[in-house]
Amino acid sequence: MKLVVFNVKFSENLGDGLLAACMETALSEQADIEVETIDLAGRREFGTTSRNRRRFIRILHTLPPFARRLVVHLALRSKLAELRQEWDSKLATADAVVLGGGNLLQDDDLNFPLKVGTLADCVRRRGIPLAVYAVGVSGHWSARAHSLFSRIDQAGLVHMSVRDETARANWIRHFPEGPVPIVLPDPGLLTGRSFPPNAQGRQYDAADVIGVCVTDPIILVHHADKNGAEIGLRTVDDYSELVRLLVRQGHRVRLFSNGAREDQAFAEQIFTSRELAPLRGTEQLELADRPTLPEQLVGIIGSTSGIIAHRLHACIAAYAMAIPHVGLGWDSKVESFFRSVAREAFFAKGELATPNRLAALIDAALRQGIDRTEHESRIAATFAGVAAMKAALLERSGNVRFGEMSQTDADQAKHSLQPAWLEPPFALES
Repeated sequence: MKLVVFNVKFSENLGDGLLAACMETALSEQADIEVETIDLAGRREFGTTSRNRRRFIRILHTLPPFARRLVVHLALRSKLAELRQEWDSKLATADAVVLGGGNLLQDDDLNFPLKVGTLADCVRRRGIPLAVYAVGVSGHWSARAHSLFSRIDQAGLVHMSVRDETARANWIRHFPEGPVPIVLPDPGLLTGRSFPPNAQGRQYDAADVIGVCVTDPIILVHHADKNGAEIGLRTVDDYSELVRLLVRQGHRVRLFSNGAREDQAFAEQIFTSRELAPLRGTEQLELADRPTLPEQLVGIIGSTSGIIAHRLHACIAAYAMAIPHVGLGWDSKVESFFRSVAREAFFAKGELATPNRLAALIDAALRQGIDRTEHESRIAATFAGVAAMKAALLERSGNVRFGEMSQTDADQAKHSLQPAWLEPPFALES
């Protein structure tokens, strides 16, 4: 059986590559299953994201929603035509398709809706089963995004799961008529079992090192599902103050990023700031090199005794490796993850996410540690979730394939859906 998995494996935000690797490992454990992962953006390797991404996002952020959707649609039009041909060819030899995991059902100015809608068209034409696995679902979609995402249910859907209760509530609000998804853990929770021990931080001394995962505030504000003013730890001064507090508490500090160039550049601004000049060149502060592969990110996180992060998969990977962690609010998905693993006490948002409170929270997290029984239960549930999804696909993969249809049925299938990238690019709604 051949499964073709779609997500954003080769994003510069290596959290996406991390969860893609975990998916591949878990799916491949069953005999006679071949897994191929395809990046929804058409990337084929790590490090191929545009260097102008931050500038493009900054420009988009200055435009009203109507104009942003138009710009994104026009920018993607020709690329989606190429991807549609490539995906049709890949699916010709596939027995089933998996979409997930990751925050794929979000209306980021139609970027994901256009890609997912195009994929759903391809799956439906091929007549093969589709599983949507442990995805994130954002709360606000435009009418056009809703129309594009609705194609999922038209494409032979046999399994629908989301990664937390917030995503489930959002999906049901978007599609009250169903299907109703189940909640399954994020595949990133398999990090500890998907990467070999020598990839989990052996290149560093982990003794009393607090990793501070730095995220560019422009990215946080652009993708946040709340007011940007509510985002904690978003200036060089805030980070510098946190570092100084951690050092005074007796910790060593390692600044790092999830791999995105803009995040690493912001980390460098913090590291070279005037406020931190006395700590540079000492054992008390260092800046990790930008990771370019998921195993490098796993190594950085695994080399710490605790981390503080906005990035969801930095926190998920830390939990997977039983490393205490503190999460920062900017998007409901982070808060929802902390709630799902009963660690709400170590999540801070808004005015509570001050350097003083974060320094206190990480010390509390280190003292408490990770509950081993709860941890093992979560990991087991993650494996069980993947197995349940595989079972649903195996049960349906014997259905009639596109190549076995009558010519009349095949012609109807080919023309039953207008490609997502040919539809009107925008609608007059918020």
